[in-house]
Amino acid sequence: MSIQLSNRIRTIQRSATYEILDKVCILKSQGKDILDFGGGEPNFSTPEHISKKAIDHIKCGDTHYTPSRGKKELLSAIAKKLFEENNIRVDPDKELIATPSAKHALFISLMATLDYGDEIIIPTPSWVSYQEMARLIGATPVSLPLQKSNKFTITSQALEEKYSDKTKAILINSPNNPLGKMLSETEIRDIVSFAIDKNIILIVDEIYEKVIYDNHQHFSIAAYPGAFERTITVNGFSKAYAMTGWRLGYVAGPELIISEILKIQQHTVGCAGSFIQQGGIEALTGNQAPITEMLAEYQTRRRLIVEGLNQIPGIECDYPDGALYVFPNIEGVRVGKSTEFAHWLLLTAGVAVTPGVAFGEGGEGYVRLSFATSRDAIEQALERIHRAVAAI
Repeated sequence: MSIQLSNRIRTIQRSATYEILDKVCILKSQGKDILDFGGGEPNFSTPEHISKKAIDHIKCGDTHYTPSRGKKELLSAIAKKLFEENNIRVDPDKELIATPSAKHALFISLMATLDYGDEIIIPTPSWVSYQEMARLIGATPVSLPLQKSNKFTITSQALEEKYSDKTKAILINSPNNPLGKMLSETEIRDIVSFAIDKNIILIVDEIYEKVIYDNHQHFSIAAYPGAFERTITVNGFSKAYAMTGWRLGYVAGPELIISEILKIQQHTVGCAGSFIQQGGIEALTGNQAPITEMLAEYQTRRRLIVEGLNQIPGIECDYPDGALYVFPNIEGVRVGKSTEFAHWLLLTAGVAVTPGVAFGEGGEGYVRLSFATSRDAIEQALERIHRAVAAI
């Protein structure tokens, strides 16, 4: 019997990061000693005061539906955060939705803004799900490959070259996954000016905004003159607060857009979890010291992994401005392209990395390693990679 599935799903590739995770799980189940640098999950536990707040609310019966936008207290806390930290003023009753994950916030934002055949410009390398989400909706992702030669800068000229009469939106991620690059003010002004000139929508993923290093500063696109009315800002709690398993995010933007996104929320997931939203309230309004402590540790790990990789012949690695990843160039190792290199490294050294080609155009010749793991694991991995490369 032949079962016919949707044509839409035939165009979608499986997530490269989950493919690596699945392979790691299989090898570990076979007793193999594998160091996993493929994922992007903080290895810290959620801060205790956040967990306690959610547990207390479970115990007191806060386990029922909430308004589809989210609890009023959470929306107010998000609005306050956006105003004080991002210089974005939103009406919590009309211009915000709390969602079960930033990933869901992103998907329903794309669903509300793109029609079949529309094009969305996505600077690459970029997170593996961006292009597949666009394809799921029936839109066409248009890669804007960033170049090492100009420090992976987004320029007006590059945007112009990718624009067509079908372009509906641009999807921006800063700090960027996998590059770790943050947008400069010049880039933001160019992006906003281009969007206004072409009358297109800006969808901005800021999930790593609190994970930044050195003297770098995060700038929110929606805060720039003329940007808010065409900008959808997506964020969440997973990375900054080590709340990946909680699945809590939010989307902010002008009422005209958010009111339409709300329809999709209502007809898909309904609302974010009730007691999970309480955890979000506590995260935003409670003690922020754990973020500072986690960031200090990430900074140490970042230095450790970058310095270690640069000591391995054939590998070149820049310091990321933010996020949880390094994206070293591995072409000098001469093992093959990024997928072949990742497979070779997993089987030869027991180190799991994500091939750069998974992140789109501009990613070939690179691999991504997450340093959201222990220093000991990083040191072991560096030693294994060094031995494997030396043995070639």
